[in-house]
Amino acid sequence: MNENPIIVALDLPRGQALDVAESLRGRVSWLKVGMTLYYAEGPKIVETLHEMGFRVFVDLKLHDIPHQASGAAAAIARLGAGMLTVHASGGAAMMVAAVKSARAAAAEEGLAPPAVLAVTVLTSADDATLRAVGVDRGAAAQVALLGALARDAGVDGVVCSPHEAQAMRLLFGPQGYVVTPGVRPARAAIGDQSRVATPTAAVAAGASHLVIGRPVTAATDPAAALDLIVAELNGAAS
Repeated sequence: MNENPIIVALDLPRGQALDVAESLRGRVSWLKVGMTLYYAEGPKIVETLHEMGFRVFVDLKLHDIPHQASGAAAAIARLGAGMLTVHASGGAAMMVAAVKSARAAAAEEGLAPPAVLAVTVLTSADDATLRAVGVDRGAAAQVALLGALARDAGVDGVVCSPHEAQAMRLLFGPQGYVVTPGVRPARAAIGDQSRVATPTAAVAAGASHLVIGRPVTAATDPAAALDLIVAELNGAAS
């Protein structure tokens, strides 16, 4: 795991995203580009963040037929993304295709292959949300099922809430990626996420990386907000 496990989610318009990125130089290695920013700015935003010295997690949650997911994963890999996501609920064949094409595309470009991560159950969802879409299992059981499916498909790790991090760490072993959104400092509002935990609790449960967005990006001073979270993690580790 990186010395600093935090990935800051830049779910912002381009100008604001780049201002936040500039303020975080030297404080964090990873930035996440999700749908909000990528769909507005396209692949160029990934290149720009690379030029600023960041590693980039391209979080588009691919979910389509295997042919489409394969092509999209290859395109993301060619950008030099360090991580990309597919929905585990897309099925084993789709995940296998995405992993294979991402690795092949990276090799063709002379790049390190991205970590392909399977999204299990979104942190905004709870048991009631799953029941409403026809899933009879609770969130924890659904994450367990999808995590095992993803592992067998050869992905590098999963995206899950901190509540399932321990189970996913056991499933994927010490080298697997367990990336947890839904991370909120104790002082922060929860917002639209249901299954949340503090940064310290998420790491203790087995998370390799913590995705943190609004507690940093919506702060008056994003760098200071990030420093407080890092200090909290360092204090827990000492």
